[in-house]
Amino acid sequence: MFLYNVTTIVEDAAAERWLKWMEEVHIPQVMGTGKFVSHRLLRVLDSPNEGVTYCAQYVAAQMADYLDYQEKFAPALQADVNKHFENQFVAFRTLMEYID
Repeated sequence: MFLYNVTTIVEDAAAERWLKWMEEVHIPQVMGTGKFVSHRLLRVLDSPNEGVTYCAQYVAAQMADYLDYQEKFAPALQADVNKHFENQFVAFRTLMEYID
């Protein structure tokens, strides 16, 4: 199992709109690709950064699912985030493997 984590720091002024968009549009689109078996969205409480920090986490059963997502779906979905929230956020992505 693999955990794809997207940490996003959103400007305070856009945070509420970003959260609603993630819950209603983006996460359903990511899950609709069929490449992930579950997801969760978390807010970081002790972030040292200005703005609001969130982590969107998606679980892939196989590395092939994650790689297929990155190749076929991620570019368009990331472009859509940029279109809606240009210059209002920064994001970084990590891939982790479950040990147990």
